[in-house]
Amino acid sequence: MAGILDSVDQRTQLVGENRLEILMFRLSGRQLFAINVFKVQEVLQMPKLTLMPQRHPYVCGVVNLRGQTLPVIDLSQAIGMRPLVPDERSTIIVTEYNRSVQAFLVGGVDRILNLNWESILPPPGGAGRQHYLTAITKVDDKLVEIIDVEKVLAEIVPYNAKVSADRLADPLLEQVRGREVLLVDDSSVALAQLRETLTQLGLKIHTASDGLKGLNQLKKWADAGEVMTDKLLMVFTDAEMPEMDGYRLTTEIRQDPRLRDLYVVLHTSLSGSFNDAMVKKVGCDDFLSKFQPDKLVDVIRDRLLRGAAGT
Repeated sequence: MAGILDSVDQRTQLVGENRLEILMFRLSGRQLFAINVFKVQEVLQMPKLTLMPQRHPYVCGVVNLRGQTLPVIDLSQAIGMRPLVPDERSTIIVTEYNRSVQAFLVGGVDRILNLNWESILPPPGGAGRQHYLTAITKVDDKLVEIIDVEKVLAEIVPYNAKVSADRLADPLLEQVRGREVLLVDDSSVALAQLRETLTQLGLKIHTASDGLKGLNQLKKWADAGEVMTDKLLMVFTDAEMPEMDGYRLTTEIRQDPRLRDLYVVLHTSLSGSFNDAMVKKVGCDDFLSKFQPDKLVDVIRDRLLRGAAGT
């Protein structure tokens, strides 16, 4: 699989253009699934697998990859499908989500495809594995299901949304009680975590499940005559979403005179220098990797301090 992934420098050119690359693969059947290439570090044949006692049912074991021990998760079983049987011919996808690295056991990798987010649609409602999807698309008239990896990981290692007592005791945070924020994310897990954390501060919360819905809500408020910087303390947006991603949403906000002074925080499971560069490129005010409740509060505190300083 060497060479299947493009360099980060090349992929960053997609940012702000409402485009993405997906890595398509199969699990225990013919159905095609996908995840965003930005989350993928490499694709390789299974190294030696070591079993662990009392492991989670979805975890096949661990592998050692260049001195790093990684859990191997059976993605098929994790989304309610028939389990895969790992062996030395198996394929794993090594990914990074929310500052953690893990490998997913898959049935086989198909290819990488460059798409427009407008062709990525919300998943249909329903039971079964539909709950593990953030989006769907069609490639060569075949349905491709994009997996909500955050939900899969949250079921294996539950996220903590509780703010520490010392953060909550900060008198500066009294200024946010009763203020409003908009949360834009296609992951129900991420929205639930954000809501649980932010309600501890007394914030009033609005949500949207993709960038286009978020933008339409902002324009609706502006059309009604709301002064947006008075209406909203800040906007938290995910990076990857159907129809319009968070980078494009931020660009649209900055181009609308009624919205451009909104404080926008990119809140995403992507991490590292890539996002630092992209925050500057599209004009976000701050960046935060997901599922860090105390750091989320620190971002809000920074917003209050910047506002007090007139910046």
